[in-house]
Amino acid sequence: MANPRVWLITGASSGFGRLMSELVLSKGDIAVATARKPEALDDLKAKYPSTKLLVLKLDVTQAHEIKDVFIKIKETFGRLDVVFNNAGYAMMGEVEATPEDAARTMFDTNFWGATNVSLETVKFFREENRPAGGRLIVNSSEVGIHGIGGCGFYSATKHALEGVTSALVQELDPEWNIKITLVEPGTFRTPAIGKLGEGYSHPAYNKPTLPGNLFRVAFHDSGLKKADTSKGVLKIYDLSLLSEPPFRLPLGKDALEMIRGEAKSILEDAAKYEVWSEGLDFDT
Repeated sequence: MANPRVWLITGASSGFGRLMSELVLSKGDIAVATARKPEALDDLKAKYPSTKLLVLKLDVTQAHEIKDVFIKIKETFGRLDVVFNNAGYAMMGEVEATPEDAARTMFDTNFWGATNVSLETVKFFREENRPAGGRLIVNSSEVGIHGIGGCGFYSATKHALEGVTSALVQELDPEWNIKITLVEPGTFRTPAIGKLGEGYSHPAYNKPTLPGNLFRVAFHDSGLKKADTSKGVLKIYDLSLLSEPPFRLPLGKDALEMIRGEAKSILEDAAKYEVWSEGLDFDT
């Protein structure tokens, strides 16, 4: 490849991040793959020279580690073309069952960690790249649009991430040439699925027909159809090549169905109660 692109991929030890790292390298691009435990990528390091693959330690809950990664990218490659802001994890449990400290810890990763990566990305694209610009792909979730019973706080982290990213996009100067997309995957087969476990439970919610319990059963007996993650990352790579990418990319048939249902419900409620908004202005 005459002009390989430099990618930063967070959460590269498994799942979407690992497969994206492998795909980027196979395409002839350069991958900066980060993980809390970088030794998980030792096998990939053995296959590629340091000019093609740079593995760095990154815990996205540590702001100084995020800054250090971007400094290292500047020193090593001098530019950065695409960021796949992917690090995060899910946690099962009804809202009332989940301890506050566990929920806050997940917010530190899924919201604050991802947001700080996005902010450092924008700064780098604007101030270091010549000409300015770059692609930021934020891996959100279908639950960032429609919360799921049994994963309430995980849904909340993704809702928050969607909200701040939507505001960030509006704030950017178009002259900076920074393109941002929220990817909203449905249920894909990744190691994270297996790590959900039982999560947290509450005796008041022990009825088998309640959503949280149906959600648990679906994961444990393979009742949820899970899409092929390797095919998903191919679509995300294709997204990175679009000159005018969408702001949102729902990915997977279940994601499309969920988002369409949520949009339909919102529009129906707005239409049904539209009259309630009449006459609310101050009298003139």
